[in-house]
Amino acid sequence: MTGWSGLARRNARRTFRDRREAGRVLAEALTPYRGEDNLLVLGLARGGVPVGWEVAAALQAPLDVFLVRKLGVPQWQELAMGALASGGGMVINDSLVKNLGISDEQLQEAIDRETEELNRREQAYRGDRPPADVEGKTVILVDDGIATGASMLAAVRAIRAAKPAQVVVAVPVGPASACRQLGAEVDEVVCATMPPGFEAVGQVFADFHQVTDDEVRELLATPTK
Repeated sequence: MTGWSGLARRNARRTFRDRREAGRVLAEALTPYRGEDNLLVLGLARGGVPVGWEVAAALQAPLDVFLVRKLGVPQWQELAMGALASGGGMVINDSLVKNLGISDEQLQEAIDRETEELNRREQAYRGDRPPADVEGKTVILVDDGIATGASMLAAVRAIRAAKPAQVVVAVPVGPASACRQLGAEVDEVVCATMPPGFEAVGQVFADFHQVTDDEVRELLATPTK
């Protein structure tokens, strides 16, 4: 494994007009993968799909969507106590759950709620089309950024279980701590910018509107090669 890329260190204060521009910047960093056989780009829904489309188009690779749902702390949904991913992947921050006194019932309620939403989105984006087969492929997992890294970690572990040849994580922005954690579990992490005062993914985007289901469906229906 090559771990996390030093690219982030050289572009610590980079900003982006929108997710599409961020995807084109990431694609430049991922150029060595262009033309590789069995290459697959997976965009984490919803925000990772516009970024992923640009990456896939530049690398001449197919694009599919990958579903991840954050498990928010009760009364503080923005704080992730874990995440669920397509295919049954799940990550739980046990120390956070214990420190905040979150009960088993509260945790299960969050899991049930987000599982229902994950299944709804799978149907909305794919219909009856099965997920892409990742076995033996180089999989590039793309999101519009990482904060705690819980959602991406759940995605990585779910993909790993399907036996890909390589797993690469590519994001426009994230903190060093999350990048290092992911770097221990994948073959490469590419992060285009790592602000020294990281607060939120949206801080580096001029346009960070909430991506809609319709936008995701439209991008998935637009050929990348």
